Formats: sequence, structure tokens, C-alpha cells
Amino acid sequence: MILAIGAQNAFVLRQGILKNHVFWVALTCALSDALLVSAGVAGFGAITTLLPGLPKIMGIAGALFLFFYGATRFHAAYKGGEHLEKSSNGGSLRATLVTCLALTWLNPHVYLDTLGLLGAVSTQYHSTALRIAFGSGAVLASFLFFFALAYGARLLAPLMQNPRAWRILDILIGLLMWALAFSLIRAI
Repeated sequence: MILAIGAQNAFVLRQGILKNHVFWVALTCALSDALLVSAGVAGFGAITTLLPGLPKIMGIAGALFLFFYGATRFHAAYKGGEHLEKSSNGGSLRATLVTCLALTWLNPHVYLDTLGLLGAVSTQYHSTALRIAFGSGAVLASFLFFFALAYGARLLAPLMQNPRAWRILDILIGLLMWALAFSLIRAI
């Protein structure tokens, strides 16, 4: 599930290519997933039963954020001029982590995947020890994935020396963000 390219993974990939706060972005995503997986395995379904409007509110907030983030990528593509030498000037750690957290926590799909689906799968394990082992495995897979994506993105660095490649990447990310936003709106 975490292998699907979504808003969060596109952001991690971009930060990895730029070599901007790579460790902190990967750690933030992995820790967020760890919290969500743990909550799912512990039984988050009960909370959505108590607050049935929560998924709709999260969907609207997530769609608005994805529209905004997509627009920033389209603006960057229109403006052009981005290339790898900007990596040392790639934004503050705080701004980067705020964006990372928003792309993670405002995404309703992350709740469906980690809380809903993994939480449901974990119910097949009747003992607490087996549920903990299952949750631990999912958390470990998440850590491995985010760090591999973030640091593996550096392999694209030679290609990304060209400003045109950045324009294409920004357009693709913008299109992906808007497609995800529209899919959230349709699901509401």
C-alpha cells in the first residue's frame, strides 16, 4: 500500500532529488506511519464509529490542501528555472516539515490504509503478541520504504540537472495532486 505514488511519496521523492532535509522528511513520514499503523492495530475503527463525520471532514481538508499544493507545483513549472543547485536553498526545515506533515495527516487515504485496512487485517491475529508482531512488521516496512525512497531519489539527480526535467516533474506532481483531490471530492 505504501508503494502507491501519492502526494506524500511524490513530496519525499522531490525532497530526495533536491537533497533537502532528506533524513528529517523520511523520518517524519515513517514516524507518522508508525503512529497510524499502531492506532489501526490498536482499534481506531471505534473512533470513526463515534465520529462518523470525521472521514468527510478529513476528505474536504485533504482535497483543499492537495489543490493548493498542486497549484504551487504548476506555478513552479510555469516559472521554471529550478535545478539541483537550488538544493542548498530549498526552504527551511520547519516549512519542509509542515508541508510533509500536511501531506501526511490531511490525506484521508492514509487513514483508510493504515487505520482501516491494516487495522482490519490485524484482527485476524487473535493474540496480542501476534497483533504486535504484525504491526511491528508494517512499521518496519514503512521505515524501510520511506528511507529507500528519500535516499534512492538521489539516483535521479543526474537527470534533474536539466531545468526542463524539473518542469516536467512539477507538472506531473501537480497533475497527480489535482487528480487525488478530485478523487477525494468524488468520494465525499
